[in-house]
Amino acid sequence: MVIRSRNPVYSVLYLVLVFVNAAGLLLLLGLDFFAMIFLVVYVGAIAVLFLFVVMMLNIKVAEISENTLRYLPVGGLIGVVFLLEVLVVVDQDMVPALSATDYSPYVDWVNWSSLVDHTSNIESIGMLMYTYYFYYFLIASLILLVAMVGAIMLTLHKHRAVKRQDPSVQNAREFSKTVQKVRLG
Repeated sequence: MVIRSRNPVYSVLYLVLVFVNAAGLLLLLGLDFFAMIFLVVYVGAIAVLFLFVVMMLNIKVAEISENTLRYLPVGGLIGVVFLLEVLVVVDQDMVPALSATDYSPYVDWVNWSSLVDHTSNIESIGMLMYTYYFYYFLIASLILLVAMVGAIMLTLHKHRAVKRQDPSVQNAREFSKTVQKVRLG
């Protein structure tokens, strides 16, 4: 639906749905921290950036009347190549680590879990991010904030018909003149 939708805003919203589905798959795999980071980064930053770009381009839905069937041969070829790659990777003969009968004498099986401190994913990534990479994290958040404000300022259209507030006029008003009694009938 991201590709087939005629309205670009609907395409971005379907892309958000794809990101939520991918985060759900990560949750099913037990990677809760990565699922939440995926949502924050992709939905919170990239999808919002796409929405700003769509708003800035001001694409009319009537302008999108391109024939999509001309892309079918190239898309079909890419789909077949992708399917073949998936079949090669999933095949257990090509991946010896997945095959239970193939033990190489060169592979020394070590119980790595006994050699590693037991901490959760969230704790280890949090310690790493907020100790060693704190400044980079702060700079990245400031860059995203400036980009968001810049995109809002670029998409802001000033029309004469829109009423604007003037704070100095509002502060200079006398309160006794603002409230009036109205008689009905």
